[in-house]
Amino acid sequence: MEHDHIMHRPKHTLKDFLPLISILAVIVLFTAYMLSTTSSPDVMFGMRMFMSGFFLIFGVFKIIKWKGFVQAYQEYDVLAKKSIFYAYLYPLIEIGLGLAYFFALNLLLTNIITLIIMLIGSYGVWLKLKEKEDIPCACLGVVFKLPMTKVTLFEDLLMALMAVTMISILI
Repeated sequence: MEHDHIMHRPKHTLKDFLPLISILAVIVLFTAYMLSTTSSPDVMFGMRMFMSGFFLIFGVFKIIKWKGFVQAYQEYDVLAKKSIFYAYLYPLIEIGLGLAYFFALNLLLTNIITLIIMLIGSYGVWLKLKEKEDIPCACLGVVFKLPMTKVTLFEDLLMALMAVTMISILI
């Protein structure tokens, strides 16, 4: 029995994710370095440094080809679909969050904002993954041709989980 009407995602290989893996390795190394510079490293500081590196690097990659990012982001983000202004603003929000985490600026508010945008982003990614449509992920802008997969959803949910963890530590 043929099922030609069913859209299948192409199988992705490790090679497809090398840019993402490399950048995440840089973020982990940055986090490890920052932890090594403090006399009493703790989980909160480690998560702050990881999220700082994540948001700064990912935000900058989005700005490199800003218009392309906006077009790709509007394919799946529920807010970006409704507001091109939000789509253009998003990389600046990420960079702002990265700086706020690095400098420990109003961490409760920073984590609440992170939680909200990561959950909204997760929802949009989840909806698009359900469609089984093969589209590019805008997580690193459009500098690299990364496919949207469950990895994208995992990244968003991981950031949301770290934000929730830090909120629980702060309150």
